Amino acid sequence: MLDANLKTQLKAYLERITNPITLVASLDGGAKSQEMLGLLEDIASLSDKITLDRNGDDERRPSFAIKRDGTDIGVTFAGLPMGHEFNSLVLALLQVGGHPSKESEELLEQIRNLDGDFRFETYFSLSCQNCPDVVQALNLMSALNPRIKHVAIDGALFQQEVEQRQVMAVPTVFLNGEPFAQGRMDVAQIVAKLDTGAVARAAEKIKAKAPFEVLVIGGGPAGAAAAIYAARKGIRTGVAAERFGGQVLDTMAIENFISVSHTEGPKLAAALEQHVKDYEVDVMNLQTATALVPATQEGGLIEVKLASGASLKSRTVVLSTGARWRSMNVPGEAEYRNKGVAYCPHCDGPLFKGKRVAVIGGGNSGVEAAIDLAGIVSHVTLIEFDSQLRADAVLQRKLHSLANVTVVVSAQTTEVHGDGNKVVGLSYKDRNSGELKRVELEGIFVQIGLVPNTEWLKGTLALTPRGEIEVDNRGQTSLPGVFAAGDATTVPFKQIVIAMGEGAKAALAAFDHLIRTVPAEEAVRETVAAE
Repeated sequence: MLDANLKTQLKAYLERITNPITLVASLDGGAKSQEMLGLLEDIASLSDKITLDRNGDDERRPSFAIKRDGTDIGVTFAGLPMGHEFNSLVLALLQVGGHPSKESEELLEQIRNLDGDFRFETYFSLSCQNCPDVVQALNLMSALNPRIKHVAIDGALFQQEVEQRQVMAVPTVFLNGEPFAQGRMDVAQIVAKLDTGAVARAAEKIKAKAPFEVLVIGGGPAGAAAAIYAARKGIRTGVAAERFGGQVLDTMAIENFISVSHTEGPKLAAALEQHVKDYEVDVMNLQTATALVPATQEGGLIEVKLASGASLKSRTVVLSTGARWRSMNVPGEAEYRNKGVAYCPHCDGPLFKGKRVAVIGGGNSGVEAAIDLAGIVSHVTLIEFDSQLRADAVLQRKLHSLANVTVVVSAQTTEVHGDGNKVVGLSYKDRNSGELKRVELEGIFVQIGLVPNTEWLKGTLALTPRGEIEVDNRGQTSLPGVFAAGDATTVPFKQIVIAMGEGAKAALAAFDHLIRTVPAEEAVRETVAAE
């Protein structure tokens, strides 16, 4: 199952196991069970602290549990955790085997102290780049607290179960049999959702923080670059972000980041966060900014209010709040989001195997999505508002070569139809004839660009009609001391490498502003002394 090179690498990792573990396999006579058995035999052969038990009784087959001998600690995988989930398997082996986590001791203790019995089930797909974060977070929690149980389920392998529970997006998490969450979450986010007092405690800590010299709002590539460049100046720097990594976390493959021929979004996001933490930067995750209050006098403090009720103050602020997928804003879209309406073909595509889907958008993202989905689903209908596709010619040639793809141009999507539980079709208007047409299908993938995360700034500083923050060539906004960078701004070409450069530039401009501006309290003292 595993090649020699991978076995060598895995053997080195497994040497870190300190507590004996047992792999308990629940198998049937199918080919996937044979693959799983081969994988487990390979793993067990690499460490004398691992035992294989082939007589598991789990009702999901094939599946296997990783159990710490003599305890109630363990995690379960239903399906083969390969692809993006292989790292989840390796980490589960290590953590159930007693190898310590790199998470903060404060967070680990919070997990150990969670009061209650929590039985989690996570549905993932092997092509989903967001799923491993959720799987690994819940596995870690299971390895720390015996009252927490977790099974990670390959939705493509357990298709009947997925349909019965109406899982139409991954990762989807159930807690004690009830829906708990969808989409990417890290350990801190999950714990905060379980520990109802966590938000209030975090808010109290934030309220007690001294003012920053540079405060970065947003933790994507622009925000990370700004934080690093500010911290390298030796000034007090903070970052407040809803999720570190931003939209990069939702990016499958990155092949245009100069000097790195290929990487994936979550991997790059983790590297960004680690690089920031190499400096004395106060990183505040799970924080949503709700208002920006300008300084009342030159050199005064700018205030950023947070959804938790706390606020942060700083002499300068760098806004790097990024962007999110643009919605169609038609009836039915919000109602059936994650019930057939999806935005990530790589993540959710496998759940629509053999079904009919539509892709909305004829740019590169839309055409790439249609090509990708055509290899999984029974039929793809690509709907483009313009009179022609806007994707690169090479992509269009590939698209038109596929027998199970229909391209509709000059079409305006008008409504998403559902049966109360899931999508069953969509309607669009022919922009040439005005005729309204309906397509019967089970899934809709929206690929029509981005919208900046700047609603909370309206009325505070200058925004374009599209909501982008207006900046000059130094990243300066219309407010003194407030700078901006990345996809939320008017800078053209929304690319990771450009966002990083703009973040660095904004931080340098903020530092230049600081050294040329006398703090308000010093100005007052100087005025009093002169009098």
